[in-house]
Amino acid sequence: MQRLRQRSDFLAARDGAKAPTPAFVLQARARGDDGPPRVGFTVTKKVGTAVERNRVRRRLREIVRLSAADRLRDGNDYVMIGRRAALDRPFDRCVADFVGAVKRVHGPPRGPGRPSPAPQDPPSDDARPHDPRSQDRPPHDGGHSQKPDRRPTARALP
Repeated sequence: MQRLRQRSDFLAARDGAKAPTPAFVLQARARGDDGPPRVGFTVTKKVGTAVERNRVRRRLREIVRLSAADRLRDGNDYVMIGRRAALDRPFDRCVADFVGAVKRVHGPPRGPGRPSPAPQDPPSDDARPHDPRSQDRPPHDGGHSQKPDRRPTARALP
């Protein structure tokens, strides 16, 4: 496993699959080669002081080191974006989150015993339940309707 260090690699991973967890967001992108998996870590200043950001980064590196041996796929780049919750979240829960996140970014396994999901047709108008209130409502115009002016008006005295 190698580290991502160039900004262009981080930006490329941004466009791949994402799996948010309470402690981090995992981004993954297939590079299109058979090289070893590469992992990058980033923590924004919103997380806290430099000491807190470094602590989050160290925890993320240790999560990957302990649990990534057989989970990360060759030819992929991964970016872990640390969140403040990584400071207080129990370490074993973070590891479990990482395992689940890796499964989510790669999608369900497809093999000879598991067919791909069949595309579903949208429901026809007849299959939708009838809402009697829909006849009384005007068509929705995207929130651009003008509301009546409800300010008090000056009345002429008799």
